[in-house]
Amino acid sequence: MTEPEKPGPPRKEADLARQMRARGLALGHAPPQIAREIHEVCAPIHGTSQIKAHRLAHGIALSDVVAQVRALYELEGRPQPKLGETLLSAYESGYKRPGPAYLHDLCRVYHAEPTDLGLPGPCVCGHPHARLLEPGVVLQPDTLTTSRQPFSVPPITGVQYRAEDPRGGAGEEEETVLRRTLLQILAGAGVALDGQILGAVDGVRRKMDDTLVNASVSPTMLDQWEETALGYGKQYTSTPPLRLLCDVLLDFSEVRRMCEQRQPIELQERLCRLAAQLSGLAGALMINLGDHRLSRSFFRTARTAADETGDRSLRSWVSVREALVPMYYGDPRESLHLARRAQDLAGRTPSAAAAMAPIVEARALGMLVKRGRSDAAGSAKRAIARGQAVFGQLGKEHVADTAFGYTERQLAFHVGDTYTNMGDHTHAEEALRRALTLYPSTSELDRTLIWLDRATCRLQKGEPEEALRTATETVLALSPGQFTDIIAQRARQLVGAAVAQYGETNETKEFRAILAAPTRSVVGEKQT
Repeated sequence: MTEPEKPGPPRKEADLARQMRARGLALGHAPPQIAREIHEVCAPIHGTSQIKAHRLAHGIALSDVVAQVRALYELEGRPQPKLGETLLSAYESGYKRPGPAYLHDLCRVYHAEPTDLGLPGPCVCGHPHARLLEPGVVLQPDTLTTSRQPFSVPPITGVQYRAEDPRGGAGEEEETVLRRTLLQILAGAGVALDGQILGAVDGVRRKMDDTLVNASVSPTMLDQWEETALGYGKQYTSTPPLRLLCDVLLDFSEVRRMCEQRQPIELQERLCRLAAQLSGLAGALMINLGDHRLSRSFFRTARTAADETGDRSLRSWVSVREALVPMYYGDPRESLHLARRAQDLAGRTPSAAAAMAPIVEARALGMLVKRGRSDAAGSAKRAIARGQAVFGQLGKEHVADTAFGYTERQLAFHVGDTYTNMGDHTHAEEALRRALTLYPSTSELDRTLIWLDRATCRLQKGEPEEALRTATETVLALSPGQFTDIIAQRARQLVGAAVAQYGETNETKEFRAILAAPTRSVVGEKQT
């Protein structure tokens, strides 16, 4: 009698993983150990990723993982996530990488650390997820929730975590800080703009500087990044600055990694353009957040990247945006110099920067008029006329974006601001009223600055009570996260001028108390 033929090893990934799981459970191994065994055996044959190995080690389907994540959200009273089987499959196949929130959810489901799942860590929550299981105990769905308490992100401390770069390079602790900050903002927690966050912000910029000095990406991927950058431009005036800054810098880091190796010239130029746009946008956001030193640093990085492209229009945009730094935090004469330099770079070709630069020149001249240079008034009016003439030549693609373009509402606001500084109340009120009709209610930053300009006009006309009433109502109406340093500075200038002209009053005391309130100093809360 012949000996029966022994069955061969299972060929399908699922069959092989099922066999290994059964053997591991029989030996008393816990799911994390089984996952490592599955990955070691299946990866060379089927290309099984570490994150997929953990699901196979638990013996559950994609739909089970999605259901478990949704159950966690439901127990914690959070809105249902958009995580689905297709997205989870993309994570397992390596086509996509989970963001910090979904990575945290998957770590909780599998009781594993990000590195166990083959992803850069640590988790944004800062807590370990691995759990010791008794030998032979099978992890059931109802044991996956470690706590019924609402999910919260611990406060950022002085401890810096180092995450391993997926490409095997040095860790990206700056990105960890930014991701934790972003998740806190999304969770509705207030975030103070402290030294650690500022250090992470500048660290991201420095790495881009290093890459630009020392430096294959697909055109399709670049198309996606360019669309993302344009999307940030549309969010510029409506999203709280610190929230948007985190998003921008996380993408900025991705672009930096793309630049680490020199690409074909046409792709390299597009990468440098992206770097210049994102760095310039970060510089503009740092103006709003009140750190002019970091703002200048980002604009230097943006200039380096823009110079690589040879695009005069882009270089002009960087220069005119940089001119706003000394306008708000320095000498208007420096702003005047940068605005004129931007005009030289723009040349005669109509562009957003070519229209904005003469208006920024006019605003700087208006500030000089306010400081006693009455002879600058004529030059300011001529600069306004030049800017309006160029604006009239712009196409639709240039006038629809508040960050990378120049809109009609911005033009009206900036003209009104110029006339306010010049003491021309009639023209100022006309332009500011028009700006308010053009700005949507979501553009809180610019609308607030417009109302503070109108309050300044009323103060100059001899109506201090009305001026302070307008300013008080404007500041109190701000959503959490929108009271930034640039608004605080304008408000303090207004109350200082009121005291200088009319002395200390109940209105000025009340306004100062509002500005000093602790709730007014939070810059990172979720917008309601």
